[in-house]
Amino acid sequence: MAAKPAPSRPQPRLYLATPAVDNPAPWVASLPGLLATADVAAVLLRLKPSDPRTMISCIKALGPAIQTSGAALLLDGQVELVARSGADGAHLTGIAALSEAMPSLKPDRIAGVGGLSTRHESMAAGEAGADYVLFGEPDAHGQRPSVEAIAERLQWWAELFEPPCVGYAASRAEVDSFVAAGADFILIDDLIWADPRGAATALADIAQAIGQRGAIAEKVKAGEE
Repeated sequence: MAAKPAPSRPQPRLYLATPAVDNPAPWVASLPGLLATADVAAVLLRLKPSDPRTMISCIKALGPAIQTSGAALLLDGQVELVARSGADGAHLTGIAALSEAMPSLKPDRIAGVGGLSTRHESMAAGEAGADYVLFGEPDAHGQRPSVEAIAERLQWWAELFEPPCVGYAASRAEVDSFVAAGADFILIDDLIWADPRGAATALADIAQAIGQRGAIAEKVKAGEE
């Protein structure tokens, strides 16, 4: 009897991270149109440090612009503000931060984690209940692994573990590599914000690239079977 082929993986969805936001007004005006250009699963809101009341007001102002589009609103850290602001969860950096945040986020909110430098840390995050693991983001010094190393880690995770994996992409070529590696989500930030064509055009271009790369991967897989 022939082996049953493995089920096809869905194409990755986009995970969009903002620059540090202090004035929500321009974002309230621009985000709905931007999010309508592509399949964005979540928005990671990075806030410029301020007092809690100011940050909560900012989150609440941006919430409808993000959440009514169908995207989840996650805070970059700031776990103590999640419930008070109506956010859907938080992104943590490192196992210690994840462990500390879990009691306040679970079971109702999303707890994602990055800053995982080893396979052991990645598996520990999964065992701790992380809703996703992120690979490839810059560290505090702006350093990150090679594209090949990130793709290898994504492929390893996607083949063995159930929680979704996210690849941080700093270029169009990296998007292609991480789609091929089996990433469930592609995290992008300056790749669109710094694009001279404008964020909407850049986002639509990346979404198209994901679709094309996914279609190629399906054809290759079909040929192998």
